[in-house]
Amino acid sequence: MKIVFIAPDKQLYLQGMKIIHELGLDNEIDLYLARLNKAVPLAKSLENQNVSVIVSRGGTAQLIIDSKVKIPVVAIPVTGQDLAQLFQDAKRITNLAHPKLVISVFQNMLEDVEILANILGIELTIYPHRTIEDIPRMLEKITQLKPSEVNVVVGGKRTVLLAAKIGLKTLPIRSGNTACRTAFLEAKKIALGRKIEKEHVQRFQALVECSSDAIINIDQNKIIRVFNPAAEKLLNSRARDMLGREIDTLLDFINIDTCLHEGHESIGNTVQIGTIWLSYNLAPILVDNTIVGAIITLQDITRIQEIEARIRNEVIAKKFVAKYKFPNILGTSKQLVEAKRIAQEFAGINATVLITGESGTGKELFAQSIHNESRIKNGPFVALNCAALPPNLLESELFGYVEGAFTGATKKGKPGLFEMAHRGTIFLDEISGMDMYGQSRLLRVLQEKQVMRLGDDKNIPFDARIIAATNKNLAELVQKGQFRQDLFYRLKVLTLKLPPLRSREGDVKVLTQFFVDYFNKQHFKNTELSADSFVYLSQYHWPGNVRELMHFIERLIIIATEKSVTSNVIRKYWEDSEYESLPLPLTAVTSVSPLLSEKERIAFALAQCRQNRTRAAEVLGIDRTTLYRKLRTYGFDVKK
Repeated sequence: MKIVFIAPDKQLYLQGMKIIHELGLDNEIDLYLARLNKAVPLAKSLENQNVSVIVSRGGTAQLIIDSKVKIPVVAIPVTGQDLAQLFQDAKRITNLAHPKLVISVFQNMLEDVEILANILGIELTIYPHRTIEDIPRMLEKITQLKPSEVNVVVGGKRTVLLAAKIGLKTLPIRSGNTACRTAFLEAKKIALGRKIEKEHVQRFQALVECSSDAIINIDQNKIIRVFNPAAEKLLNSRARDMLGREIDTLLDFINIDTCLHEGHESIGNTVQIGTIWLSYNLAPILVDNTIVGAIITLQDITRIQEIEARIRNEVIAKKFVAKYKFPNILGTSKQLVEAKRIAQEFAGINATVLITGESGTGKELFAQSIHNESRIKNGPFVALNCAALPPNLLESELFGYVEGAFTGATKKGKPGLFEMAHRGTIFLDEISGMDMYGQSRLLRVLQEKQVMRLGDDKNIPFDARIIAATNKNLAELVQKGQFRQDLFYRLKVLTLKLPPLRSREGDVKVLTQFFVDYFNKQHFKNTELSADSFVYLSQYHWPGNVRELMHFIERLIIIATEKSVTSNVIRKYWEDSEYESLPLPLTAVTSVSPLLSEKERIAFALAQCRQNRTRAAEVLGIDRTTLYRKLRTYGFDVKK
């Protein structure tokens, strides 16, 4: 972006050229010589020539400003130093201590001139110009002056020429080098600021133009200033027809006034226009805490839903991601801590892992955590429940198929999960649910590290880590002939046995508190569990393990009307109370204590707590050390 200097006379033109060269701005400033009326058309023509600032002086600068040119104008001032020099020159050429001066210039050049004239003893008469039409009238007044009324006439070139013709002494008004230099440097700062502003505007414009959302910008008078292509398409209106119109004529369902007057934003609103449902947002535009307009964005809800569905399908089909890591596996029991330690050791080794454990113990959480801490964590994590699919479908999912492999096969065929897991991990959950033919094919794939699609005659190599999981005893299935022995030993490289929840001391309390906090937030509840309720839940054997505990706590949070849940409240809401052997409330042991001996009460507590010494001690109201001592005293066969 260029700076343009429009000089009203040749002397200032040459003076400006010299200063521009001294400042090293020759390549940044273009010079023009144009007086008064000619300057305005020139300035207008520069509006479309990438000019950022115009520099001029006096009346010429004022006329350009008054013409509403859309380019900033920097006026070279006549400084106090310049006026002082002018007054000294007037004394010199008149040889008078108090000469009489007439100044005929534009108003913007006369700041503090009278104060300075009084200080220097100058008798001053001012004929100010406000418009170009004032100049002839001012010149006529000057020609009517008598020699005794004026010693020197000061003004622009036209004024001094006319005054000289009638025999008056004249002095042209000048701006010094300092004033010119300051004006050019100020213009450079403005040009830099406008360049930065232009870059911001162009970025914003590119963002608006390329946005898939409909964007409408209005000013404080509700006039539309921006109407992007997405808005044209969504609202079936052309921008050229909308710009300059009031927003109410287009979107009368939006409460613009509250936003513009009070600064309230409105997010996530919906409205139906014809057959289209729209989502729209409204936000104020603030400049120095003043509302100068508002931004409206609109989206077609149907299109949003379609995009979301497509993205979801693509993620499911092409990007298999493991979400969980070891910190997500909650619990402090020594059994769980040891299982996590072993799993972390396995993560650093690229070998097959077999995870065993009851349903609900978190086998997939461990599988995902192992993947996320391995060297192939950036690769895909592909999971398949082998027991959830029939044998024929399981085979096509695992190994893929080519076009025409079977009735209903897609035209382009489909890659199998082993191919999709290339350079990642494939997790085969409930591996015991695979039929014998599928087991034989899986064994060959694991041995060869190659897979052949159904209906194909060539092998496709792959590199994926295998993690298998089962809730059944594979060794027993091998003995019964229900699982291939060679496959069993192929999978049994690194084995990890997950402990059931009932054997993880203290973890029921940790998990219960986590689930209470989580489901309170999910369901906007504020339910709390009392201390005895945690002990009560720890007495239950949880055959469904963590999954059962999680679902029970969610159900409890949803249906419980009590803010504080005790053990009695839990019994009240236990869904399977008719079929499950529920733990007794803590008061059950102590309430019959008068009828039982100490040995009988200890046996009763151990039975209710399924031989868990810590829980039995809590029920009996004694510490665990005391319980062990009494166990030895009464001859119980319970090992510490």
